[in-house]
Amino acid sequence: QLQLVESGGGLVQPGGSLRLSCAASGFSLDYYAIGWFRQAPGKEREGVSCISNTGGSIHYADSAKGRFTVSRDNAKNTVYLQMNSLKPEDTAVYYCAAARGYHVQAMCLSVAGSYWGQGTQVTVSA
Repeated sequence: QLQLVESGGGLVQPGGSLRLSCAASGFSLDYYAIGWFRQAPGKEREGVSCISNTGGSIHYADSAKGRFTVSRDNAKNTVYLQMNSLKPEDTAVYYCAAARGYHVQAMCLSVAGSYWGQGTQVTVSA
């Protein structure tokens, strides 16, 4: 069964950090770009960061630049999103998705993915 599973979400105070993980099972991420997306209540899902299959190309949304870092370990079939200096407006359900054939910017902007995880809640609140 092809599956993506996110983990690492939780409740954190403003200014804090979290590291999200996206682990794949049933298929290899070697040939897939991975995107991190988020959806806040009442808002559309948006791209946060997308990374190419080799890690050589990365896109960040303006809201993530300078605070979030995406990385991947293909040997572990896992992609990470390190989130620092978290703000209340970062509160959302965070999803990862895998796609082939997309440039990373296009993947993020079009919220594209062939496989999606179930999401992990991130809440930033004092």
